[in-house]
Amino acid sequence: MRVVTAAEMREIDRQAIQEYGIPGIVLMENAGLQVIRIIQRIFPQVADKVFTILVGKGNNGGDGLVIARHLYNLGAQVKVLLMADPEEFQGDAKVNLTVWQRMGQPVYQVNQVNGINIVKVALLNTDLVIDALYGTGFRGTVNEKVARVINLVNTSPVAVLAVDIPSGLEADTGKAQGPCMKAEHTVTFGLPKLGLVLEPGASIAGTLHVVDISLPKDLIENKNISRQLLTRQLISQWFKPRKQDSHKGSYGHVFIVAGSRNMSGAARMTARGALRSGAGLVTLGVPKSIQPLVAATLDEAMTSGLPETEAGTLAVTAVEPVLEACAAANVLALGPGLSTHPETVEFVRNLLTRLTIPVVLDADALNALAGDTAVLEGLQVPVIMTPHPGEMARLVGLTSPEVQERRLELASAAGKKWQSVVLLKGAKTIIASPAGEIGINPTGNPGMSTGGSGDVLTGLITGLLAQGFTPFQAAAAGAYLHGSAGDLAAQELSQASTLAGDIVNYLSAAFKEIES
Repeated sequence: MRVVTAAEMREIDRQAIQEYGIPGIVLMENAGLQVIRIIQRIFPQVADKVFTILVGKGNNGGDGLVIARHLYNLGAQVKVLLMADPEEFQGDAKVNLTVWQRMGQPVYQVNQVNGINIVKVALLNTDLVIDALYGTGFRGTVNEKVARVINLVNTSPVAVLAVDIPSGLEADTGKAQGPCMKAEHTVTFGLPKLGLVLEPGASIAGTLHVVDISLPKDLIENKNISRQLLTRQLISQWFKPRKQDSHKGSYGHVFIVAGSRNMSGAARMTARGALRSGAGLVTLGVPKSIQPLVAATLDEAMTSGLPETEAGTLAVTAVEPVLEACAAANVLALGPGLSTHPETVEFVRNLLTRLTIPVVLDADALNALAGDTAVLEGLQVPVIMTPHPGEMARLVGLTSPEVQERRLELASAAGKKWQSVVLLKGAKTIIASPAGEIGINPTGNPGMSTGGSGDVLTGLITGLLAQGFTPFQAAAAGAYLHGSAGDLAAQELSQASTLAGDIVNYLSAAFKEIES
């Protein structure tokens, strides 16, 4: 599903109206009807409910007036609160205001001196507030009167449904520069807006419902829009049924180079993620002193002991045996738990220049490149990089907060500069390809912020890549399935007690959802 900026959505609306001939008031009517359908899911019996609708003077307010009319016709009690004088309404919004008034229904002007008291009284007896104040064209901060209304609603116990986007939220950034309506549900039209799928906007919007308002399919599926929200439908298209005569060699051979004396767990979690990915064969290469330990805890994977330093980390002499192992594998995963021992850093950098198979770089493989990423620009193999914000900060010379402020921009720029697929972890993980394709992952939860979770993701992505997924598909599908497994684990076990091993264990259920 494509993700759009406010300008891109305006252009789609313009083309639908001017080039396809769909009247704007028809789109407004369809938008209102779709919101009604969502409300009926929330309240199966609408007739005995009370709704307060906050209406602005623009098209978003027009949508709210359509909603008011249909709720009234369904037998609900509806209070329409205007944030502008009726004379200020224009176009389709004016038409719908006129219809509402000709139905003999009152409007209350909240923009007047005693307007805040009207809101206070309305909230005393309301089942749902419908926010139709500002649409996707909003920028900056709301005015003082609107701010008072928003703050009053946010501090009340009444749930909020936002029409298209919560008022006060910027559609392109997902940021609120001032007071912003906090919604339990947001019903957005045609396509999700960027600010609704990036944090903090995604949390502000609550449950996001993307609804069809009869925009032409060609406009909605415009491939010139490079951003996509990852969905189960999209991910499932990349999985092919397994042939009856297939064997373990049909699904790729993953070689993982990971671990050190004090971080054998990272190596094991990466291997477990790869095994659960469906890869046919998984071999784990670790410092030779910990090889017996990891072999004893991984029944399904093969293991290999590699030359090590006195500190129990990989030695630079491990390059040759790793290259020999890569000759029998399809994909390499490099980095989890390696440490930043100087000789291990040298090993990583030397190995990368000689690789002939695709590689997934994570953790200490990324740390080995901090301050000097030039080696990436000369690689002749596909590369997937999976940094968390701290690792990304070290790679690009910024702080973690600066990375978090510019997640989409930095991931996209890094993918193009390093000619790699860059997966920037975090809430709403971003996947960026060298060609400019962007994936935004909606799955996952704070319970996945636990040691080993990223190692599982690395193994999962590597396993998918070994099975023939493109680098972008492997990273995107891996992120989606990893987050979905985390969500399933949290539902059963709680967020607080979810462990990385639980994510591995729930990957089977996540795959089953994709298959179904």
